[in-house]
Amino acid sequence: MNRIIAAVLVVAAACAAAALPAPAWAGAPSPAGAYAYIGYPNDGQVVPANKPFRVWFGLRFMGVAPKGVKYPNTGHHHLLIDTDLPPLDQEIPSDRHHLHFGAGETETMIQLPPGKHTLQLLMGDDMHVPHTPPVYSKKITVIAR
Repeated sequence: MNRIIAAVLVVAAACAAAALPAPAWAGAPSPAGAYAYIGYPNDGQVVPANKPFRVWFGLRFMGVAPKGVKYPNTGHHHLLIDTDLPPLDQEIPSDRHHLHFGAGETETMIQLPPGKHTLQLLMGDDMHVPHTPPVYSKKITVIAR
């Protein structure tokens, strides 16, 4: 188990035992076995450079809900492009490497310059914080040419 996740669980358990509220940065709980995946493109696939192509998001054992909607076992997608997972105890950044899909979208069109790129999904709760435990996809590589 990741050290950050373990720390979150220990702090949340200690707060519960002491009848204190859980820390504000703890993400909403995720259902057991939930996982995200990129349905298209596939790992290693060649995509068009400098032209839009479709990326679609998959999710199992969890539902999609827009940002701001606090409903158990739901969240919304964040597409990470050419970056690693952000800190899992903080709000997911919003920039050209961290695309937010807060309206509950399950696909998008992106455009990449020529070269090798990585794509990964990370689910965020109603406040854009990764769930506890986090729900994310395998990182895939695409080649834009």
